[in-house]
Amino acid sequence: MSSELIRAFIAISLPDTLKKELDELEKILKRRCPDVIKWVEPVSIHLTLVFLGQTTDDKIEEINFGIEDATSGISPMKLTVKDVGAFPGLNRAQVIWVGLQGELSILAALQQRITNNMEQLGFPKEERSFSPHLTLGRVRNYTSPGDRQKIGKVLSEIKFESAHTINVNEINLMQSKLTPAGAIYTKLSGISLKS
Repeated sequence: MSSELIRAFIAISLPDTLKKELDELEKILKRRCPDVIKWVEPVSIHLTLVFLGQTTDDKIEEINFGIEDATSGISPMKLTVKDVGAFPGLNRAQVIWVGLQGELSILAALQQRITNNMEQLGFPKEERSFSPHLTLGRVRNYTSPGDRQKIGKVLSEIKFESAHTINVNEINLMQSKLTPAGAIYTKLSGISLKS
């Protein structure tokens, strides 16, 4: 049997209640920001821990073992969602995000462990340091500096705090299929965190 190429990443899924809130937030931002942003469908928003890129489906078992090993001794954790911002900064908005708070030191330790285990499996380590966030949208490359600043101004005026907690009980291996309408995400497996 030949192996199939897949585009994979490791992530934490969000509760539907939070996705509804993010949908409302996106509607507000769409009304107020210049029309130069490719928005992420709220149903697709997740917290990416490690982007693996192209791999083959016959490596899934190895990846799962790597995740399971990384989660050993790490209990379920709680995260909250607060604030809106942009990378690399509000004056040069490129990626629009909402921030995370809560047990971030545990999250960072878990992400580091997963990264190390994936590196041992041959996946290259990301150059950027881990900055936990939920991506709402990406500003298109052709956007003028003036429009980027307008977006930054809107973001600086928005106060957002979710009423819902993300209870992190499971780490998911996800597949991303790129289509003209946007990426379609499929959960390949879930590794439970044990208290």
